Amino acid sequence: MSADQTTTEHRLRGRLGTGSIVFMVIAAAAPLTVIGGNAPIAIGLGNGIGAPVGFVIATVVLLLFSVGFVKMTPHVKEAGAFFSYVTKGIDGRTGLGTAFVSLLAYTAIQVGIYGYLGWAVDDLVQHFGGPSIPWGVYSLAAVALVAVLGYRHIDLSAKVLGIALVLEIGVVIVLDTVIFATGGAEGIVWDTFDPANAFAPGLSVAVLFALTGFIGFEATAVFRDEARDPERTIPRATYLAVIIIGVFYCLSCWAMVVGGGRQGIVDLARATLAGEANMLTDMTGRYLGWLVQDIVQVLLVTSLFACVLSFHNVIARYQFALSRKGVLPARWGTVHPRHHSPAVSSLVQTVTATVIMVAFIIGGVEPLVGVFGSMAGVATVGMVLLMLMTSIAVLVFFRRHPSLREGHVVTTVLVPAAAVIGLIAAGWVVLSNFTLVTGGSVGLSVFLACLPPTVFLLGVVLGGGNRLAEARQEG
Repeated sequence: MSADQTTTEHRLRGRLGTGSIVFMVIAAAAPLTVIGGNAPIAIGLGNGIGAPVGFVIATVVLLLFSVGFVKMTPHVKEAGAFFSYVTKGIDGRTGLGTAFVSLLAYTAIQVGIYGYLGWAVDDLVQHFGGPSIPWGVYSLAAVALVAVLGYRHIDLSAKVLGIALVLEIGVVIVLDTVIFATGGAEGIVWDTFDPANAFAPGLSVAVLFALTGFIGFEATAVFRDEARDPERTIPRATYLAVIIIGVFYCLSCWAMVVGGGRQGIVDLARATLAGEANMLTDMTGRYLGWLVQDIVQVLLVTSLFACVLSFHNVIARYQFALSRKGVLPARWGTVHPRHHSPAVSSLVQTVTATVIMVAFIIGGVEPLVGVFGSMAGVATVGMVLLMLMTSIAVLVFFRRHPSLREGHVVTTVLVPAAAVIGLIAAGWVVLSNFTLVTGGSVGLSVFLACLPPTVFLLGVVLGGGNRLAEARQEG
């Protein structure tokens, strides 16, 4: 067998277009979940009716990041997103540290969503008169279903995610349209964008939970090997994902403000946080009726499922790429002969998720604050660190290759530098409000916040003894 044949047989293959990849990424962002969960926190604990501005700021920061990310994409010939960019731009040691943080962040958010999903299914079943079953049963059932879909060809996952995504976005768009068309409770609340409200105390909380809602957007690059035309598909998918997610979040959060009224929405958001109401479903019932309200409760579950399926696919491909680099066991880099999927890596990810979920279940951890809150906190710190390191890698890469920088100073230097500044500010916002994310004590929050940088340093220390450390020179 020739070397070319071996390489081909060990590569993931697919024909994913821009639309399919955007579907995968937006599904990971779980838009319905963010409007139902993050938005009430941003409004109730943040800057009130100015909360939509938090999503605008987060979108701008991520667009700044995307410019350098996309500009460097043609020079990164392997899937792997953050760690591939950092390895190419800086060195293998730093790349391995980034890879470890990626695995930690994605695994954490996936486990957190499994906990949220178990709670949501139990709540849905009881809403329709069914029995109360421990949330862990539903979570483990979801793990099993995701395992089946993740093991098979990526196109199947893309179709499942596409259907779920169209439904959840569709119902929110209808709700937003009706609220704006009817004028909401008090007419269009233009005060949202008044500097006095937009930059009121609590804006940092709104930005924090807006950033949390974008976790997974950069996964466009993870599907490089399965993209129809990576050089064009990945950049397009990245920009589209950020813009679509950002506009959707901002408009939908603003629609909630218009629908509830200036003080009414703040009271409703705080009641939601106290467990006395549900801002999304209550608003849906008020403007679209009880039938659509019930449909939204069902779609919340499908949104969460689409989210964990998308993250499963991303983690499996991270592990696959690391295996191909000699960092993880070679067996994990096996491609299924029929499904052309990272089958072994997918199975490993299923086992990992199952073990962590069983530990939470046996420990009697509460699914929302205990599982989802703490794991979302770890993931948010990790993602900000990952984007910061990637933006630095973009600056270093183009500094080392001045010929590639000529005529493109704005996209290779100025914008990436602005992204670094924005991400440092975002990191401060996340850490200064970290107990709000985790829902835990200061001690627990400090421990969880330290996990991503600790894992990063571990990767850097271990980076000298594997082939990943040679990747930049080989590239």
